[in-house]
Amino acid sequence: MGGKFLSFMTWEKIAVTAAGVVGVTDESLGTDVQESVGEVTAQATEEVNQFVRYFQDHIPDLVAFGLKVLFALVFFFIGSKVIKWLRKIVRKSFERTGADAGVSQFVDSMLKFGLYAILVFIIATKFGVESSSVAALIASAGVAIGLAVQGSLSNFAGGILILLLKPFSVGDYIIVTQENIEGTVKEIQIFYTKLATVDNQTVVVPNSILTNNSLTNVTARPERKLDLKVGISYDADLKKAKDLVEKMLLNDPSIRQDEEIKVFIDSLAESSVVIGLRAWVSTEEYWDTRWRLLEEIKLSFDKEGIEIPYNHLAVQIKNTHEIY
Repeated sequence: MGGKFLSFMTWEKIAVTAAGVVGVTDESLGTDVQESVGEVTAQATEEVNQFVRYFQDHIPDLVAFGLKVLFALVFFFIGSKVIKWLRKIVRKSFERTGADAGVSQFVDSMLKFGLYAILVFIIATKFGVESSSVAALIASAGVAIGLAVQGSLSNFAGGILILLLKPFSVGDYIIVTQENIEGTVKEIQIFYTKLATVDNQTVVVPNSILTNNSLTNVTARPERKLDLKVGISYDADLKKAKDLVEKMLLNDPSIRQDEEIKVFIDSLAESSVVIGLRAWVSTEEYWDTRWRLLEEIKLSFDKEGIEIPYNHLAVQIKNTHEIY
């Protein structure tokens, strides 16, 4: 009985001792965490204080830099307005002198590029960059860019050749057969030329393509020859058909009567006699006259019983008996 009691008391003392040890351990651990948090907080506070001191020490420099940026933006805005004003004056002078529209557009593009380059150069020097450094940078950049954009330089040279040789002008209709490109010239720029197709699409063509390939300027001349061919049956009255076509040409208001008008037999084809006609019309009225004459010839031949032959396909169906 007494042994059991001592044993119980002994275990109770051991438990109390262990609890005390655990309590001491928890207290030391809490102290370490508090010290670590304190150190981190002190470091963060020191860094913030350093940033504040740096900002306070450099406030004049930051204000000066901000003013430079503001003045640069204002200067760029004013410079842009001045450049637009100068370009407008140059365009008006070209219009008064009656210069070619392509020359005017090309000079305007070069003027815009050059003036904006000068404006950027002036702004850079105002920021404290030495002009010699900017010039050296521009020179080295020019060499690198020149090697990288050789095609653009050839386009630039092509634009100059177009202005000097004038194979076409703004408003002309050109055809580049090798590239399958055609349209009305709308703009001649430094590196490219803009064409408008018949269905009002814009085609941007590099100038080098226009100078390195043969092209056809359809509207270079004020007059254009109309050349049509129509076939009639071998059984039709040939002289009557020729007289009808000739009367149409003589009575058409768009046909130039002071130029040669021809109606002739072009060829004797396999299934038709081909009548050819040639006359001169103004370039602006070429297509309207062509379409109108073709329609009038068809209606007139139908009215006079002159057959225009066309290919027929004869299908024969042969009945066969099955053999069993």
